Amino acid sequence: MRAYVVSLTDDSEEPIELPDEIFGLDPRTDILHRVVRWQRAKARQGTHKAKTRSETSYSKRKIYSQKKTGRARHGDQNAPIFRKGGAYKAPRPRDHSHDLPKKVRKLGLLHALSAKAADLELVVLDEARMDTGKTRDLAEAVSRFGWRKALVIDGPNVDANFARAAANLPRMNILPCQGANVFDILKCRELVITRSGLEGLVARLA
Repeated sequence: MRAYVVSLTDDSEEPIELPDEIFGLDPRTDILHRVVRWQRAKARQGTHKAKTRSETSYSKRKIYSQKKTGRARHGDQNAPIFRKGGAYKAPRPRDHSHDLPKKVRKLGLLHALSAKAADLELVVLDEARMDTGKTRDLAEAVSRFGWRKALVIDGPNVDANFARAAANLPRMNILPCQGANVFDILKCRELVITRSGLEGLVARLA
């Protein structure tokens, strides 16, 4: 498929051919869903914890007599029915991650890139480099593009000045090509790939 390379310094546009085996697929939502679930489950800390009745600090003795009180029958005060008692089926620390075949992960990235290309939300940038690390300079350079929530995928080495300037822009994120993932690609409104980032993705997905 054909796209156009834009530049931060001028208004020039240069045509470029993108490989159809990466950007020309028919996106499958089932694969994207599986990969995003795998990513989000892997990112969960799983540190949720609540005390059971065996871990609370109340005494284990029966709080009052079983009969002749006119009140409900109770054991110790650690029961879940009491305030500050132990929780019933309390959450325990655990690992939420699960396995996903590498082929499905690769397919997910291919279909995410193809989805952005199909929705006309893919931009090819000449290079993501700045002479200074000032956010104002970068904001002025990208103002004419009208990006609303952009993800910039650069080559293996991200320019330090560009990364420093983009860090203060709330709707711009930058990743090296080896860090490109399905969740971040689908979450952004505009996917911006540099020439070096495109080469890295092609080498990674070939």
